[in-house]
Amino acid sequence: MTAYPTWTPASRPGIVPLHPYGFATILGRSFTALRHNPKVLLGFALVVQAVAYVVLTAAVAAVAAASYSRLDTVPFDSDEYGAILAGSTVLTGAAALGLSVLVGALSVIVQGVVVSEVAHAVVAEKPTLKAVWARVRPVVWRLIGYSALVVLAGVVVIGVLAGIVTLLVISVVWVGIVVGVLLLLALIPLYLWLNTKLFLAPSVIILERAGIVAGIARSWRLTRGRFWPTLGVIVIISLGFGAIAQIISIPFSLVGGLLPVIVAPTGTDEAGALVGSLAVQVVGQLGVVLVQCIALVVQSTSAALVYVDARMRTEGLDHDLHAYVEARDAGAAELGDPYLVGVGRIVAHPAPAPVDTTPPSTGYAAPAGAYEPTATPPQGGTPVAPEPAPTSWAPPGSRTEG
Repeated sequence: MTAYPTWTPASRPGIVPLHPYGFATILGRSFTALRHNPKVLLGFALVVQAVAYVVLTAAVAAVAAASYSRLDTVPFDSDEYGAILAGSTVLTGAAALGLSVLVGALSVIVQGVVVSEVAHAVVAEKPTLKAVWARVRPVVWRLIGYSALVVLAGVVVIGVLAGIVTLLVISVVWVGIVVGVLLLLALIPLYLWLNTKLFLAPSVIILERAGIVAGIARSWRLTRGRFWPTLGVIVIISLGFGAIAQIISIPFSLVGGLLPVIVAPTGTDEAGALVGSLAVQVVGQLGVVLVQCIALVVQSTSAALVYVDARMRTEGLDHDLHAYVEARDAGAAELGDPYLVGVGRIVAHPAPAPVDTTPPSTGYAAPAGAYEPTATPPQGGTPVAPEPAPTSWAPPGSRTEG
C-alpha cells in the first residue's frame, strides 16, 4: 500500500471543473483552452494545418497552370482544344481531390492531438507533444479509417441522390427539379443529426482506444439525452467562425477586384495591377485558412469537453478524475489512465426518498405520557394523577391573586 504524506497542497484546477458542467462552460472553455498549452494547440495544430492548406492550394494551382497552359499551343476552334480542356479539368480535379484527402487525413491527426491534450488539461496537466503523440499514435490509423468511412458514406449518399435527380430531370424536368430541391432541404437536418450523433467518435477512439465501429456506437450512446446541447455547440462554433472567415474574405476580394481599375485605369500597367490584385487575394485567403485552422482546434476541443461531460453524467467519470488527481498530487507513481477506469459502467442513481403521507400537525404536541392519568410510576407504586397543564403563562408577579 502506498504511503501518502499527511498533508498535500490543494490540487491544481484544470480547464473545467471536475463535475458535470453546462452548455456555457463547454462553449467558453473551448476557446480559453487555447491558452492552456499553446505549444501543442497553437504551435503544432495551427502550424501543421496552415502549412497543409498552403501546400494544397499551391499544388493545385501548379497542376492547373501546367495542364491549362497547353491550351495556348492549339487553336481555339480546333478539336484538340476541347480534348485538352476536358483533360486539364479532369486532371486538376483529380489532383485537388487527392490532395484534399491527404489534408483531411492530416486534419484528423491534428484533431486527435487536440483531444488528447484537452484530456490532460482537464486534470491540470501540460504534456509535451511527445507525450500527446504517444496516446494518439496507437490509434492513428483508426482515426484515418473513420474519416475515410465518413467521407465515403457521404460520397455514396450524394452520388445516389444525384443519380436519382438526374434520371428524373431526363424524364420530366420540373419533377426532377422539385425532387432535387426537396432532397437538398432534407439533407440539411440529416447532416446535422448524424454529425451530432457521431461528434464524439474521434474522442472515443482516442481516449478509450476503441475501434471504428465501437467508437461510432459509443458516440451514439453518449449523445443520448445530450443531443441539443451538443448540436448547439457545433452550430454556434461553425457559424461563428464562418462569419469571421467571411468578414476577412469579402474586403480582400473587393479590394483585389477593384485594384486593377484603381492602379491602371487606362490599361497601361495591366501586369502590375494583376500581380497586386493576386497578392491581395492571396493574403485574404491566408487569413481564411488561419480562421479555419483555429475553428478545427476549437471544434476538437469542444468535442473532448462534451465527451468528458457526458461520461461524468452517465458513468461517474468525475469520481475517477478526482481520485486520479488526488493520488497524483499526493505523490503516487505509476497511475493508470483515469479515462479507462469506468468505461461503460452503469452508475446506480439513489432511489427517491419515500413521501411522508402523515398530515401536518396543527400545533405543538405534548410529550408522550406526560398527561396520562393512568401512567404507572416506577417500582410499581400507586398510580398518581398528574397535575393539570397550565393554560397560560405570565411573568412572575404579573398575575392578580383572587
